[in-house]
Amino acid sequence: MKKIWMACGLGAAVVMAPVSMDVAVAGDRGGAVAAGVIGGMALGALAAGAMRPAYEAEPIYVDPPPRRVYMRPPPTVYADPECYLERRRVWDGYAYTMRSVRVCP
Repeated sequence: MKKIWMACGLGAAVVMAPVSMDVAVAGDRGGAVAAGVIGGMALGALAAGAMRPAYEAEPIYVDPPPRRVYMRPPPTVYADPECYLERRRVWDGYAYTMRSVRVCP
């Protein structure tokens, strides 16, 4: 959109330049025309700067996706034929409780 407006302004300046020069030559006011051209360019620069946003939008930071973690399957545990579980009374520091205990003869 800015390029379109700039092209229109440049086209108008090119079209109006010969007309203003003819008037300036007839009235011998070359300094006034130059001041008008310079002032017009300055006002055009101010208008173009006013159309530009004062600041750019802040970037949006997004967390990266979680990394995939590949784990080995747990090893297969085979029960020892000579060991077995047995419920026994165990002292846990406060009282006797019944727990499963591995017994290997």
